[in-house]
Order: sequence, then C-alpha cells, then structure tokens
Amino acid sequence: MKFTISFCCLFFISFFSYAQNFENNFSTYSQKFSQERLYVHFDKNMYGVGETIWFKAYVMQELFPSDDSKTIYVDWTDQNGKLLMRSSSPVVDGGAFGQFEIPEDYTGAFLHIKAYTKWMLNFDTAFLYNKDIKILSTEKKSSKEKMVKIPEITFFPEGGNFVEGVPNRIAFKANDQWGRPITISGEIKNNSGKTIEKINTLHDGMGYFYLTPKANETFVATWFDENKQKRTSPLPEIKKSGVVLSVGILPNQRNFVINEFPKNSSSNSLHIIGTMYGQTIFKLEKSFANGMIQGIVPTQNLPTGILTITVFDNEWRPLAERITFINNEEYQFTPEVTVQHWGLNKRARNEIEISVPNDITTKLSISITDFEINADSSENIISNLLLTSDLRGFVNNPRYYLQNNSDSITKNLDLVMLTHGWRRYNWEGIVKGDFPKIYYQRDTNYLTLSGKIFGLTSTELRKAGQIILLVNQPNKGNKYYYAPIDENGSFAEPSLILFDTARVYYQIPNLNTNTPPSIQFMQNRLPAFTNNTKASGFFYNYNADTTGNHRQSYLSDILMQELRRDKEKILDEIIIKRKSKTSLQLLDEKYTSGLFSGGDAYQFDLTSDPFASATLDIFSYLQGKVAGLQIAGSPPTVKYRNAVPQFFVNEIPADMNMVSNISVTDIAYIKVIRPPFIGSSGGGAGGAIAIYLRKGSDQKNTSEKGLSNNMVTGYTAIKEFYSPDYSTIKKENDKKDLRTTLYWNPEIITQPGSNKVLLTFYNNDISNGFRIVIEGVSKDGKLTHVEKIME
Repeated sequence: MKFTISFCCLFFISFFSYAQNFENNFSTYSQKFSQERLYVHFDKNMYGVGETIWFKAYVMQELFPSDDSKTIYVDWTDQNGKLLMRSSSPVVDGGAFGQFEIPEDYTGAFLHIKAYTKWMLNFDTAFLYNKDIKILSTEKKSSKEKMVKIPEITFFPEGGNFVEGVPNRIAFKANDQWGRPITISGEIKNNSGKTIEKINTLHDGMGYFYLTPKANETFVATWFDENKQKRTSPLPEIKKSGVVLSVGILPNQRNFVINEFPKNSSSNSLHIIGTMYGQTIFKLEKSFANGMIQGIVPTQNLPTGILTITVFDNEWRPLAERITFINNEEYQFTPEVTVQHWGLNKRARNEIEISVPNDITTKLSISITDFEINADSSENIISNLLLTSDLRGFVNNPRYYLQNNSDSITKNLDLVMLTHGWRRYNWEGIVKGDFPKIYYQRDTNYLTLSGKIFGLTSTELRKAGQIILLVNQPNKGNKYYYAPIDENGSFAEPSLILFDTARVYYQIPNLNTNTPPSIQFMQNRLPAFTNNTKASGFFYNYNADTTGNHRQSYLSDILMQELRRDKEKILDEIIIKRKSKTSLQLLDEKYTSGLFSGGDAYQFDLTSDPFASATLDIFSYLQGKVAGLQIAGSPPTVKYRNAVPQFFVNEIPADMNMVSNISVTDIAYIKVIRPPFIGSSGGGAGGAIAIYLRKGSDQKNTSEKGLSNNMVTGYTAIKEFYSPDYSTIKKENDKKDLRTTLYWNPEIITQPGSNKVLLTFYNNDISNGFRIVIEGVSKDGKLTHVEKIME
C-alpha cells in the first residue's frame, strides 16, 4: 500500500513538473523569441533597366505593427545570386521605405529581392521575404528556349502520421519544378496490385483521399500528368503504431478527432494545445475512449490567421500536429477612393481623395500606374501577412484564399493547410528549455554615428574622456560632435541618425601616446552576405508575353533612350561651362556655399600647389601670403588687420587646437575672407579663414600624418519620387513623358480628426487610364488592400 501511494505521488509530481515546465518554457519562448513577419509593397510589377524600384516594407509582430527592430535590410541580387546592393532603411511605426536603381547595363531577366530584419535571421530563413522581379527587354531572341515541365507529387498524411489500423486522410500536391500547380489523375494500389482509391486534383494541383492500412500493407500511386504520361510514386512509410489527428471545418468551430493504434495502447491522457501568433489559445487534457478522442474548438472569437493544433503525450512529447486557417473577417479596413478631378488627357491634372474610418490611425502606401501595363494581383499585404508569411513553400495565387469566406474557398484553403503544414516550433527543444541560439541581436537602436576605439589601455581610455568627430557629408553641411568614451572604448552620438556615406574626421584631444589608436565605426551594422538566393523566375518561365508586358517594355526602352540623351546634353553643357572658368572658380563652386561663396577674399588651391606638403601646418603655409595677416609665436597667435579672425573647417566654426592638427595634405582649398565677415561671431572684425578638406576626386593617398578619418556608411539615402507639376512652366517639362508609374507615395498617414488625404498627380503623354493600388496597416493591426481602375 505504501509503495502504491509513493508511486502515485511520484507520478503526480512528475506529471505536474512536466506540465509546469512546458507552460513556463513556452511562455518564455513567446516573450523572448517572438517572431516578425515582413511584407513589401512595390510601385509596380515589372521594370526596365535604368528604372527605379520604389518600395514600402511593413513589419508585423504577432497581431500588430512592430518597430522593436529599427532597421530593415533588403538584398538586391541578380538572377545568379550576385549581390548588387544591400540597402537599409529605418523602421518607424512598423514601416520603412526606399528605392533601388536598376543598373543601366543590367542584362539579367530577373532581380531577386530578400527583405528582413536582423532579428528574423535567428530563425528559419524560409520565412524571410523573397520575391523575383521581372526585368523587361525589347530585344528579340533568335531562338526561344522551350521550358520543359518536370511534374512531381508529394504526399502529406494529415497530422503528420500514416498509421496502420486507423482511417488516414492523405493530402497531395502536384506541381512542376518551379512549384507551379499541375493537374493530375490516377489511382492508389496496394502491394497486391489492387486499386484502393482514385485520385484527382481538386484545386491548384492539390487533393486528398482516405486509406486505412492493414498489417504489412504498402501503397503506390499510379498517376498521369497533363501530357498523359504515366508516372509512379510510393506513398509515405506506414507506422505500426501511433496517433492520427484529423480536423473538420464547421462555421465558428473546428472539430478534431484523434485515433490511436493499437487501441488502448496509451494508458495516460494526452494534451492538446492550440497556438496562434506565438500565444496559447487553448489547452486541453483528454483520455482515449475506445481508441478515440474527440473535441470542439470554438473559433468565432479568434483573430484571423493560422491556428496550430498540437497533440502531446503525458511527458509533453509531440505526437501529431495540424494547422487550420481561421477567417473571421475582422482583420480589414477599407479606404474609400474618390476621384475629385478627372484628367485622362495628355499631362492633365488629377485629384483623388482617400478617406479612412475616423476612429483609427493608419499608415498607407499608394502607387498609381498606367493601367495597361502588366499587373500581378496574385498576392497582396493581406494574403502575405495573414497566410504565406507563416508557411513554408510556394502557394499559388494566395490572394484567392482571402477574397471571401465562401464554402468553396474555405475548402480549398484547407487543402493549402493540409499540404503546407509543418512544425514552426521545435517542441522538443521548448520542453527541455533548449531555446534558439541568438546570433543576431535586435536592432533596438537606429543606425547612429557610433564606434569603438582599439589599441588603448583602460587607463588611457578613462583619461581620454571624449572624442571629437567632424562629420563631412555632401550637400548636408558639416558638423562637430563631442561624444563621451566608455570604459570599453565605445562611443556614440545618438542625435545623428546617419544616412548615405560621410567622411568622419576624429581626434582624441586628451590622448598622450605615440601610437595612435584605431577606430571601427558602426559596429552594429549588419555585414552583407555573400551567399544569396538565386532568382528562379518560375512565374514567368512558361507564361507567354502579354500585351501589357510588351507595352511596358516598349515604353521603358524609349524612356531609357531619352534619359541617356539628356545625360549627354548635360555633360556637354558642363564641359562648355568649365572651359571658361579658372581652377580657383571651380574650387570655390565645389566647396563653398552661402556666405562663404564668392566675395572679396584671398584664395589658395592646395590641390595643385607642389609646396603645400612641405609646410608643417596651415599657419606656416599662410605666413607671408596675405597682406595684413599676422602669424607669430608658438603656439601661434593670428590677427588680421589687428583683429582675431574666425576659423572655419568646412564652414563649421573651429578652434585653434583643431586647426593646428589638420595636415596640410588633407586640405583642398583655403579662403581668407577680408573683414568684416558677417558669418563670424561678434561682427567678424577679423574676417575669416575658411579651410576646406579634400573630398571626392581631390582626395589624396598619402602616408603623411594628418587628421585621422574614416568613410562611414549609414542608412541608404532615401530619394523623393519625382512627380512633375505641369501647372508651371519649367524647362524639364519639355521632355517626353512616358512614365509608367505616375505617382508613388510610401508614407500617407491618417488619424482621428484627420482621416482624409487629397493627392494630386499629372498624367503622362500616352496613358488612357490608371491603376490605383493602396496598401497599409492600422495602429491596431488591421490591414488593407484596395485596387481601383480609372479610365
């Protein structure tokens, strides 16, 4: 009796421990390893060489827009997987946008786009956003290669197990080598040659049949492809024992049945867990009755998405799993698009108003294109973020499955669930507490100017205190920053979110060492990958060219010719202008701006002065060269007409200490501006000495000591979409207008009290109608996709 009591107590403690560990571990997994989903909206479907691809990326985590990750990366590769460019964009309120210019000499038929956050790289890379984009060409090929389909079929036992002695539903998917569905018919025969079942595709290459295997029975499928060619494929291996999970679909509920073989072989109860978006939806504990467990899962209050039902034994080992799609149609909001002003004539003005419900905050992106060019409506933000982003493998025409909630679409969508089910979670690892290894920490901060100092001792770092950074960016001015140095050598200037490239000059003023330290900037930036995905181009491999493709290809080719002619004209004009200007005039135009440009000043071109490198510093160089400029002593004192001049480095005020440390070989141009100079503080009675550091082609490779610097790269520069204004007279309006994208805006924001947006755009020279596509997400996680034709 004591033994029995002890055994029962041990069993209860063991069972309770298993249950508690599972719940705690899954809760930890859900909180710490919540996964992101990403979708990209492009302005159109196909492009010509030299064109710009405009994009808006949306990031979701569970049910809501996510900006836990602050950076989105996009790899642009050619069709062979060679990286053309890695772009990065900051995430704000779950969205980021940018562009990619297709090289004019690009010869490939496709580009491949892979988009992701750094956090997404820690998990299965099958869930990164991938897309092939067709690149159009008007060149005619002498011989057209015939694309030969290679049919194949794959079988999927429902719940993951094909078990002897119980009814099994076996789904199948027939497709070619590119994943595109094919139609097949055939029959299932056992090892005695007897026909057991007929098989036929029900929708997009998918179907199912039922089998109840007997002991030592095996099966083979004999089937015919679309060319009536006979093929043979074996069915999966049959297990001698196990459980089979099947799920039935009814309005507002899912019925599940679990069969086991042999019957009553399991003396303990099973656990049935339902999960969605990383959260536990339901948890049941049931025992077999005559080899069967049945249950009902109410679904009317669940969010739209994939519900995963997993069966565990008493020690939380996974036995079977099935996914099913819940569509409660609560996920959507619909903007209204109203045409306020029609303009279908050549270069006519158009106005459209977008309005959303007044009780939500939204972020939208909109593209307006020539309606006659090719359009791919097989996928959108809704079908991607709710369906395909949670599935492995190719789903043909996913948009179809979310058109409505009709019985026929619901049944066909369940075929997708039967043929794409897999275990997103490593249940065995979660039960044991073996969580995913994190190789990439989240980008919880934007790409700000930061770095780390190497080669100094901890004592030297403490004494250094701060680092002076001079940031030089083309067309953005120049600024000084003073960043504190941490004990480990790290420093950061959080106020500067860096875009494009910058030459960063740095100095540690309190450092006394003969060996200069080295600095690595932007250590948190993700390095580009060398092993990239090739473009498969399966969507286009055997589809004939359409009228829309030909029109877009023709227009893109003409537009490219126009752009090349314009560049040649601009180049000719620049050459003509330069012939009439001196080197000093050109330097002044290149380096100076605002109050510093032109004017009454002494000018010095150090790029062509052979004696510049022989001087110790700027003071030695200027001595005796400017009437009224007095330089004397060490450290030097400088006066211009008995007043102290203001020093500037790249038009930013600088002190004597900074100027004295600049190597003359780093300087391109010096301008000594006669007093008074109103750009100086205190009235500028001493004039100004403006120093300009070399940039671009003026930069010089030298081993001489100068101000240390690095070229630093931040986010990809974001360009503004060009939308002409034909209501004004401009020289550029004389060009032909053959744009196929008439308007693109990736950042339309609405909020309560400001729920309407009026957009204006002009037609090109040839379009007779427009296609408007609007996509976006609300703050509470609702999605929208609207497509409208204006003609």
